[in-house]
Amino acid sequence: MAHGTATAAFSAQAGVFDAIDGANPLIGWVRDRVREQALATMKPGDTVLELNAGTGIDSVYFAEKGMRVCATDGAPGMVDQLRSKQVRVPHVDLEVTACSFLELERLGDRRFQHVFSNFGGLNCTDRLDLVLMGLDRLLLLGGTCTLVIMPRFTPWELLSALTGNFSLAARRWRTAGAEAKVEGVPFQCHYYAPRYVRRHLGPGYTVEAQRALSFFVPPPYKEGFMDRWPITFKLLERIEDHLASWPLIRGGGDHFVITLRKLR
Repeated sequence: MAHGTATAAFSAQAGVFDAIDGANPLIGWVRDRVREQALATMKPGDTVLELNAGTGIDSVYFAEKGMRVCATDGAPGMVDQLRSKQVRVPHVDLEVTACSFLELERLGDRRFQHVFSNFGGLNCTDRLDLVLMGLDRLLLLGGTCTLVIMPRFTPWELLSALTGNFSLAARRWRTAGAEAKVEGVPFQCHYYAPRYVRRHLGPGYTVEAQRALSFFVPPPYKEGFMDRWPITFKLLERIEDHLASWPLIRGGGDHFVITLRKLR
């Protein structure tokens, strides 16, 4: 799912990843909106390359929608889970390849109509520019990439300064990245603005859609919020779904999702 020590972290979590995902409705809330944006550019029969596919939750979903999906990940534990899941869905067109997003040259001369990456897996490298170069090489003319990335600005972490948690409030602004932990394994996480993605993909791309994720709605680590404050959640949900694509908001949040089309 990621690179370097993040590979070990996500390998360690692979066996419980689906259970964690399924038990957190805030993760599902984000995933639904990401899928809606990605599917707007896809049709059955299209080829999809998923980067940092994890256990294949989204890969299986797109394959069941009729897409031909190549799911890739660099974490051995995640690849094992992917291959196990692949056996359980023989009725869909799902291919599994052990490949880090920093090793996309291993895919050779293959080309895809869509590239997809969810939940900030691309934040696990300080060389996102190299990933985007590899992505551009693999994407067919007229194709799209839908990427979910963690930006520097998220109101929920900045608000933590009000409770004295200045480390959390400032972590995304550190130039060298910030330490994250999964299953007790530390790794560096780096944060990127939408303009970074647009700049390194180059002028041959146009933005099809972009929106903030968990800008007003609590981010997934605020587990239990939906159950404890359902009325407040519904209000925040309406606000976010109305404002998430506005210029001053769409590049922030716990994540943002951007879809770009390759024109030349």
